[in-house]
Amino acid sequence: MLALTVLPLAAHAQVAGLTGTLVVTNKTPSTATIVDVGSGRTLATLPTGTNPHEIVLSSDGALAVVTDFGGPRRTLTVIDVPALRVARTVDLGEHRAPHGIVFLPGDRLVAVTCEQTRTVVIVDVVDGIVRHAIPTEANGSHMIGVTADGARGYTGNMRDHTVTALDLTAHRAVRSYPVPAVPEAINVTPDGKEVWIGSNQTGQVSVLDPATGTVTTATQGLKWPYRMLFTPDGRQVIVPDPTLHEVRFIDRAARREIGRLALPGGPQGVTITPDGRYVFQSLSAETRVAILDPSTRSVVGHLTVGGTPDGVAYTSRVVAGATAR
Repeated sequence: MLALTVLPLAAHAQVAGLTGTLVVTNKTPSTATIVDVGSGRTLATLPTGTNPHEIVLSSDGALAVVTDFGGPRRTLTVIDVPALRVARTVDLGEHRAPHGIVFLPGDRLVAVTCEQTRTVVIVDVVDGIVRHAIPTEANGSHMIGVTADGARGYTGNMRDHTVTALDLTAHRAVRSYPVPAVPEAINVTPDGKEVWIGSNQTGQVSVLDPATGTVTTATQGLKWPYRMLFTPDGRQVIVPDPTLHEVRFIDRAARREIGRLALPGGPQGVTITPDGRYVFQSLSAETRVAILDPSTRSVVGHLTVGGTPDGVAYTSRVVAGATAR
């Protein structure tokens, strides 16, 4: 049995040498908070559509895109991060319940799951229009993982207990794979060779080989493996569990758990700095994001955000004038 690490919480937000900008969705107030990481200051709190869940940032940190999972259930909110303003709201038309979202190469297109209408839509967030709609042919397509080249996408289909492989270039579904029940968390390694999935029913974290369809177990004993984050070096997989109030760390190559961190507050959305030194973990029961050091599996700071924070996105880009006191 692995020991559960419980360390004192840092009392302040600032972490030496850590700068950049964090954008966080706040579900209950339907807002997004933009935070200067270096100072811990809130730069802006912006309105989104109802009940925003997931968020992604362009590689240059200029655009953040939010999935508005509530209300009319058909919009994305696009944020101009340096200008600290909402740039536009994208109406997805017939495509409903947008949730999982990933930027595709080029920083103009996003792939978005639309759970209610069983599609993944490719949206041009600059022009504000849907370019393509790809049927997943499955129920409950909630989250999506995309390969580094943007060619392949994988959705976890929570009500069909499957994963769908999508050709994002030809805009079609390729194959369906049976996986452990209620797959919510999902991600794919940049090279496309491994799809990691969390099962809400069994508490397993599994690995799908899309070439063969083989599914193997990496770890068990979770209650809600909420998200699946790879460290930039590909060595670890980080899995928050908001029901058990902990974060698990898995050796990706060995497919075994190497540690866990007790984290009260309901850890949900998670992201990491490009150098892999720090993880940002939203705490859904608090108005905070915890800053974690994955090498020591410890909390090193906190950032104040809005109520019921969920999706988090980080850029090393610093908004002009943000660090001024």
